[in-house]
Amino acid sequence: MHLVIPFAAPLSEVGQQALSDLALPVLDALLARLTAADRNEGDEYQLSPPHERVLARALGWQGADGALPWAARAAAVDGLDTGDLAWGLLSPVHWQIGREHLTMDDPEALALDAAESRAAFDAVRPLFESEGWLCAWGAPTRWYVAHETLADLPTASLDRVIGRNPDLWMPEHPAARFVKRLQNEVQMLLYTHALNDAREAAGREALNSFWLSGCGVPQAERHAAPRVLDALRAPALREDWAAWAEAWRALDDGPLREALVQARQGAALRLSLCGERHAQDFVLQPRGFVAALRSRFQRPQAARLMAAL
Repeated sequence: MHLVIPFAAPLSEVGQQALSDLALPVLDALLARLTAADRNEGDEYQLSPPHERVLARALGWQGADGALPWAARAAAVDGLDTGDLAWGLLSPVHWQIGREHLTMDDPEALALDAAESRAAFDAVRPLFESEGWLCAWGAPTRWYVAHETLADLPTASLDRVIGRNPDLWMPEHPAARFVKRLQNEVQMLLYTHALNDAREAAGREALNSFWLSGCGVPQAERHAAPRVLDALRAPALREDWAAWAEAWRALDDGPLREALVQARQGAALRLSLCGERHAQDFVLQPRGFVAALRSRFQRPQAARLMAAL
């Protein structure tokens, strides 16, 4: 069993304080039985966050930073025939435009229903299709595009851009200039669209842009996918550290307690704790009696360990 926990540790000062106050007794007990293994080093400015890098490695994928084919994988799950085309995930979003800065909200915060999403998708698709791109609707917050230029276009993960200025995450790549132009055209089209008139009249945020991510040609999954425990993602992205801590405690008392039971039974286990910069793997390995006894009395504190991620 391989468990991956994204957003296990925050970088912000407030988030770090929430982490230092967090008691995770089951994780502490589990780590006492595991041995540190692979460490995926990076920084908070990489296009692919640590949990995506860990998952890609587990699947046996190859790809540069920001060039892992998550869109093709999601499209296949949504029932699309991806073939050997280069796909990208087009996420409908709301950009908050302030006097001095721009911020991209989580696509899920729009709470789009299928009818709203399809209406917006049908409105913007001619802008892409007129340039020779293929467009497909997968779900309210998952639109897809395919074009040969997406084969090697590095893009920032949604998990990097949500709550931040999207302009700062646009890559320096020839194809990115075309994407930027399409963003401008989509913004102008949606500004006067009846969908947004209705949403604004109801006090709801407008759908006024998109984010392109996960570009690339489909890759075979050479290994079974790990189990991703993503309960920390939503509160971390909105920087609700009280809710994030509560989600951690639920993980500690749920899936991690189950993992501890299996570890005590000697079942194969790999645990990947992922922060905003690094990911650290822990595995269950046979140990001698003395080493096992010492670990019982020198249990690592999970919060202290994760602060370095």
